[in-house]
Amino acid sequence: MEKPKDRDFIETAEGLLFCVVGYLHPPDRYTAYLKYLPAPDGKWSRGETRYARAIPYYHVSQVEETYVLLRERYPRYLFSCPVRNITVSSVPRAMVKTYYRPRRRLRSLLAEGAGDALEQRLIDLVTLLSDLSGLSDGDFGVTGSLLTGSHSPEFSDMDITVYGLRASQGLKAALIEAAKVGGAIQTLSRERMAGWSLNRTGRFPLRFEDLMDIAERRWNYGLYRGAYFSVHPVRTDDEITERYGDRIYWQRGVAAGTAEIMDSRESIYLPAIYRVENAEVEAAARGEVEQVVSYEGLFCDIFEEGERIEFRGVLEEVSGDGGHCRVVVGAAGSGGGYIKSAA
Repeated sequence: MEKPKDRDFIETAEGLLFCVVGYLHPPDRYTAYLKYLPAPDGKWSRGETRYARAIPYYHVSQVEETYVLLRERYPRYLFSCPVRNITVSSVPRAMVKTYYRPRRRLRSLLAEGAGDALEQRLIDLVTLLSDLSGLSDGDFGVTGSLLTGSHSPEFSDMDITVYGLRASQGLKAALIEAAKVGGAIQTLSRERMAGWSLNRTGRFPLRFEDLMDIAERRWNYGLYRGAYFSVHPVRTDDEITERYGDRIYWQRGVAAGTAEIMDSRESIYLPAIYRVENAEVEAAARGEVEQVVSYEGLFCDIFEEGERIEFRGVLEEVSGDGGHCRVVVGAAGSGGGYIKSAA
């Protein structure tokens, strides 16, 4: 059976829609956060059911706010994880009504045709991306409301998944080149980048200039014939090598510091993994910090090998593989975290 993957979706017996996070899942549960829930006045709809977003935007503080709702109404979806040693939201396999897989949904749309203008635009975009990158249709999927069929042709975005490191790097190169040439695919304007950066100054302890630097580095967001789209690399089954329980994680408080990136290949995924060296950390650790890891998509595939970064997050000690320490941004308990260039 195909392994659960980041950005798959799950519908529960009560009609809640959860988005799967990362690749570390207990044998009988899926680690996921609540994204949509049935609501009479919701903006999204499927058939006669309307949905509202459980969080206005993705951020660890917003995800943790959903824990209040879950604790009051659906406590079965909170799990005290003995591997991560924190409470996380997750869906017991026994409560899954429908499991949505992005590649399966896109394959169905390509075979059966679009049912509305947004689905047709998605088909056209994936066809163009396939032509530009040399990838096959099977390398792509679609996530978000288009995956669950609860999208609106008037305002929903196109959130595309791409599978595997080779395919992701190939698509990245093709998108960067396409943006230089211009045409159907364009990068965001300076005005939109500035608006994006200004909007996030209240969410992260970063200056407007730091956020503009990140906005200018992002390759996986753009416009297709004026419509907003995003691309999200996802691991293949072969690239998911850690089994639940192989390592145990303990949080040891807030840590801040700087480090030099020695390997950024796995930062293309979520969680983004930057392997670092020469770390200088303002916190006591039982070993040298070897990784800076982000569950916040803002920091995925932004910083390059050889670059020195500044960071703030939760210090974790990790057992297994000889043991090491890492700093985690954007996970439970790591509110106020960030990564930025130290230059």
